Amino acid sequence: MKASFQKHILNFKRPSGTSRGVMKTKKTYFLVLKNDTGFGVGECGLLKGLSLDDRPDYEEKLQWVCDNISLKEEKLYQALESFPSIQFGVETAFKSLNAENPFELFPSEFSRGETAIAINGLVWMGDKSFMKEQISEKLKQGFTCIKMKIGAIDFKTEVELLKSIRKEFSASEVELRVDANGAFSPKEALEKLKVLSDLQLHSIEQPIKPLHWQEMARLCEETPLAIALDEELIGVFTEVEKNKLLDTVKPQFIILKPSLIGGFRGSDTWIKHAEKHKAGWWITSALESNIGLNAISQYTFTKNSKLPQGLGTGSLYTNNIDSPLEVSNGALHYNPSITWKFHV
Repeated sequence: MKASFQKHILNFKRPSGTSRGVMKTKKTYFLVLKNDTGFGVGECGLLKGLSLDDRPDYEEKLQWVCDNISLKEEKLYQALESFPSIQFGVETAFKSLNAENPFELFPSEFSRGETAIAINGLVWMGDKSFMKEQISEKLKQGFTCIKMKIGAIDFKTEVELLKSIRKEFSASEVELRVDANGAFSPKEALEKLKVLSDLQLHSIEQPIKPLHWQEMARLCEETPLAIALDEELIGVFTEVEKNKLLDTVKPQFIILKPSLIGGFRGSDTWIKHAEKHKAGWWITSALESNIGLNAISQYTFTKNSKLPQGLGTGSLYTNNIDSPLEVSNGALHYNPSITWKFHV
């Protein structure tokens, strides 16, 4: 078996804003495995400034994987603990290589095009008119769950935008989630959560920055609005640490991004601990190309979550990999009649 990797720069159709800044491009890598019978591909997707493995020796570590691909998958995975996105790439590449179809990693009703996955419509940060335009677009597209990035523009303006949705749609008609990406200070967070709770939101992701467990625990105890941990999960590796985090903070939800938390194995252990602590969860892509999104979506379907998932990011780029993944009526569909266009 031979292994190689190729870099791919994804270009956003429109600059996409979060509280950490505006993104115009995103770097990702494809890990390709080949043997006498076929090939497998996995994506190693970095998020600059967020991924634990956003470091100068990233390509060097990818080359190490290629040079040592004869090791067992389990040994490679264990050696990559500090590189969770490469762990995800290794897992998916091997699963792809061993599959009958390299793009059908978890055969199911979803991958056969028989059932769709309910997802949220994502509204990026920007000025008021841009955000209003996105909200209107998502509602027209049939989304009944909308996730809005907040924390970069004036809080009152963001609240006005949310109120404008609530004037037209009740909580039973449109579920609203917000993602602060850690933008609130611990001192102001609870007051802002109280304001947001009046709008009958489903939840808020990561209201304050990670690594402030006691402050986050206090918020989760006193909040009138369900809190979902996101960035907080990054860099928490062991079973003991995961259990300690959830036992200390006691969040209402956690959000799983396989590229940031060690792939499917990492996600499985988080789900196990979340259920032990009676915390809900859902799965979100981390702006991967369609290669990574496909693997995450197929995995997600097997988990039987009833909540809308965060898997609607495939249409963000001008140069994504052509794939059977399609978004319509607020759901992600797999259209088997469309052929993958990925060249190894």
